[in-house]
Amino acid sequence: MRAWLLDDFIGVGSLRLAEMPDPVPQEGEVILGVHYASLNPADRYLAEGQYPANPPFPHVLGRDGMGTVERVGPGVTLLRPGDRRAILRGEVGVNRPGTFAERVAVPVDNLVEIPAGWSDPEVAGATLVYLTAHQALTMWGALPPESLVLVTGASGGVGVAAVQLARAMGHRVLALSRSEGKSRRLRELGATNTFDPQDPDWRQSAKAAIAPRRVDLAIDNIGGKLLPEVIDLLGNLGKVSVVGRLAGPVPEFNTATLFFRRIRVGGVAVGAWTSAESRAAWGEVLMLLSSASARPQVDSCFPFEDLPKAFARLAHGPMGKVVVKVKE
Repeated sequence: MRAWLLDDFIGVGSLRLAEMPDPVPQEGEVILGVHYASLNPADRYLAEGQYPANPPFPHVLGRDGMGTVERVGPGVTLLRPGDRRAILRGEVGVNRPGTFAERVAVPVDNLVEIPAGWSDPEVAGATLVYLTAHQALTMWGALPPESLVLVTGASGGVGVAAVQLARAMGHRVLALSRSEGKSRRLRELGATNTFDPQDPDWRQSAKAAIAPRRVDLAIDNIGGKLLPEVIDLLGNLGKVSVVGRLAGPVPEFNTATLFFRRIRVGGVAVGAWTSAESRAAWGEVLMLLSSASARPQVDSCFPFEDLPKAFARLAHGPMGKVVVKVKE
């Protein structure tokens, strides 16, 4: 089969398309013929050695995807060849081969049914970002109704998911995006207000828009110099769910900004969930999306042979998910 191979922690620019043996299903596994797979920033971090994983080389990246069951391994009784499934989450693409290949071995515990009415590209890129957004929204406990939720990097995969889920939960959503076109789309998806973080006055504009209240929860996908600015908008007992670090380390962070408002900052780690916890959260995600008549957002779909171009699009800043079409 064809697969994109990573030979060392030297970045996605070194990926090569090559032939490799078909996977063989082990106990409790199936072989999924991949139709569509999606890209995540974590794929790039892993390829650069910035992720807590140690896969054998050559490694196949790709954590998300959907396809058709081609073979079943010993002990598998509830699935059979021809069944269509999506990958929920697990070690696929992390410490074991992932979905940037024509076939992938997946434990049955990491597979879920295709939601009714969703297209193949939509479901291929949905599971990880919605689970991440759900954890970011719930990790501190249930938010009071109509809380103020700020989402940075709101046009990315997790950002869009967080906007949609927060709105479906009944919260008021503030979204940050550098693009006016993306900001318009975010308002259509549920953001009450959008702001450009490159505008030096964006914090003043945000404070005026929500006065006399302050932000209850920030979901930060960016990090860098933006994080202290986000913290400035939080109210008493405000919280930050840290998802990503697209802008790199936070420079000269003053921890005193956390003291008097008793602000809490915590990292989001969907990989720490058990399979049962992931399935429970996914069920809640589907109910929320259904209640809001919301769907996953696909930015673009690239041919399998153009995976490097897909990574370039991801780096440029998509509106939703970037996926690759592996085969029909």
